[in-house]
Amino acid sequence: MRLLFALCLVAAPALAEDAPAQPKAEDDGFSLMEEGMKLVMRGMISEMQPTLDEMGKALQEIEPHLRELGPKLQQLIALIDDVKNYDAPVMLPNGDILIRRNAPLLPKPDILPQPGPNGEIEL
Repeated sequence: MRLLFALCLVAAPALAEDAPAQPKAEDDGFSLMEEGMKLVMRGMISEMQPTLDEMGKALQEIEPHLRELGPKLQQLIALIDDVKNYDAPVMLPNGDILIRRNAPLLPKPDILPQPGPNGEIEL
C-alpha cells in the first residue's frame, strides 16, 4: 500500500503537465476580438465614404479660391509677426472686437520711408 501511494505521488506531477491546451482558447478570444474590430472599422468606413466623397468634391470646387487667398494670407501672417505678441480678443458693447498688442512693435529699418532732399517724408 505504501508502494502504491509512493507511485501515485511520483506520477502526479507528470499527469499535471500533460494538459496545456487551455491557452488555445485565449488565442481564439483575441482573434475573435480582432475580427470584431475589423468588422466595426469596415462598417464605419462604409458609412463615412459618401461624406468623404462629398467633402473631396467641395474641396476641389473651392481650390481655385484658396489659391487666390494664399498670398494674401502670407502677407497677413507677415504683418502679424507672432501671435504671442497679442492679448486675447475683447468684444466691446457695440460689437467691435479689439486685439491689443502686448509687445511694442519695433520698426524695421528697411521698411521706414526715407527722407527726401528737404527732409520731408512722403506718407
